[in-house]
Amino acid sequence: MADTLTSDDPRYRELFDVSKETLAGGGKVQGDLSSAMTDLLQQAPVLKGSLAELLQLPAEHGMWETPREHYTLLNFAACDRALRENLVFSSEGYKESMGVMRMGENILSMTGTKHLAYRKIFQPKFVRPVALSLWRPKWIYSAVNALLDRLLDRKTADLNLELCARLPVHVVTEGMGLGGERALEFREHLLRSTVLTAGVSQEEIVESAIVVTSMLQGLINQRREEPADDVVSAMVLGKLEQEDGTFRPLTDDEIINNCRLIMIAGGGTTWRQLGITLNALLSNYSLWEACRGNRDMIEPAIDEGARWLPTDPTFPRLVMKDVEIEGVKIPAGARVDMCLGAANRDPSRWENPAVYDPFRARQNHLGFGMGPHRCLGMEVAKQEMVLAINGLMDRFPNMVLDDTVPPPMVLGGTHQRGYSSVPVRFK
Repeated sequence: MADTLTSDDPRYRELFDVSKETLAGGGKVQGDLSSAMTDLLQQAPVLKGSLAELLQLPAEHGMWETPREHYTLLNFAACDRALRENLVFSSEGYKESMGVMRMGENILSMTGTKHLAYRKIFQPKFVRPVALSLWRPKWIYSAVNALLDRLLDRKTADLNLELCARLPVHVVTEGMGLGGERALEFREHLLRSTVLTAGVSQEEIVESAIVVTSMLQGLINQRREEPADDVVSAMVLGKLEQEDGTFRPLTDDEIINNCRLIMIAGGGTTWRQLGITLNALLSNYSLWEACRGNRDMIEPAIDEGARWLPTDPTFPRLVMKDVEIEGVKIPAGARVDMCLGAANRDPSRWENPAVYDPFRARQNHLGFGMGPHRCLGMEVAKQEMVLAINGLMDRFPNMVLDDTVPPPMVLGGTHQRGYSSVPVRFK
């Protein structure tokens, strides 16, 4: 793993650039939209129109196959309710997203007992005790050490590329069972064949899909013969509970489809959220010092980062029946945008919500989702970030943001955002 993990492969710069990711996904690069989102919340908790329309942004290319009446949920109560009531505000709307459906049917677009039956197979590999007892010692710790050791002789670095981008993609690839040496090759083809297709020919999409399927099929075949302590082995050995109470193994296609989803999310969201947390701490240096002095504060700092600036500020849902929410009647068949970027800064729930404050009283936020579709890999992601920040504080306790280079900026669209860089100087 170490050779690929610590190499100077140019694919890191290509695959882990927020602006390039946004453009390749068909979106337009924007700055930090947090204030604009909360301005909408000041108007009303629910507004008619998509979030992009309300912010007067260009529509994202090819996002939806079916045009629908659109509403945006903006306050905490509305978004929290929509996330929890998944049979009314349904994830099945993803079936109208070409990017998602290129992955094949997976748990992202399922609801109810069907979603629960599939999730029961994967979830045990991602719960907090397993994140602590398996992922942390077996895959995360060694990757963090290898990445930070190579920085010991540096005076400066962009941690976005040197740490934030590299750690999650290797950890999820190892944890799935594919092997970290194949992490970049797999991710390049995975993204090209599913969600990052703007400017890519249909022939290239098909070719990359074949590569992804071949790599995953080879792993499945291997794990059927020799199970290991990884996620694909759990999928191979797991039994799906059916409506009549009987159980059956997952098909190869079912495993492959859900692998695509887990590996896209696991290699992307943690990259951006770790950069958000590091920039927040280093921009408020007393908070960096506070966490350095009390390492128990690191996890609350990560959690607060996901509230203050969630990397995925918007999620869609399809309304399955006429419903009234926060006094607004929304008809069946409408699409809603749940604007978590605004809901996580709802002043009725948090005092000074625009301020990043790891010391604030902890209460539920929506940065990792909520309800049946709450982030599957949340606990693994937190351990990656905890160990990364701890490692930086151990090796570079007086590290500061590098003020000799352009300052980092929040970039991205309405669905994915992160910092352009995390430039630091090692003292």
